Amino acid sequence: MTQNKGLRIGDLAPDFSLRDQDGKEFKLSDFKGKKILLSFHSLAWTSVCAKQMQSLEENYARFLELNVIPVGISVDPVPSKKAWADSLGIKKLRILSDFWPHGEVAKKYNIFIEEYGFSERANVVVDEDGEIIFFKIYPLKELPDIEEIFLFLKD
Repeated sequence: MTQNKGLRIGDLAPDFSLRDQDGKEFKLSDFKGKKILLSFHSLAWTSVCAKQMQSLEENYARFLELNVIPVGISVDPVPSKKAWADSLGIKKLRILSDFWPHGEVAKKYNIFIEEYGFSERANVVVDEDGEIIFFKIYPLKELPDIEEIFLFLKD
């Protein structure tokens, strides 16, 4: 199912603008000079996705030390993202709503699953110049290993 999905290392990351759980705009191109971790998850209010976002929140300071800004992305609407972030105790991590046009950013990154209406579970690292330097799709039921990302970033 994940064959021919995603984008290639070295590709320019497609720019996008989405709203976070507080309704604030997040535009990828505004973050030139920093690395960005785009952590795609299928749906809010599911256990693996919750653990994925909590892991980013718990490791937020470690990311900042490496000049990396982590963000979560799923197709849920902003009010749902807000309630979910509050329920998980997320204070620093921005979780972005790819709700409308539905899944547009996931489609740009070639990881939208049409039959389910949500994205693959994936981690994408964009470098300071806007190039993709890491792209991995995970099985939907598998929690991505956060240490894998830190090992990659430290190399």
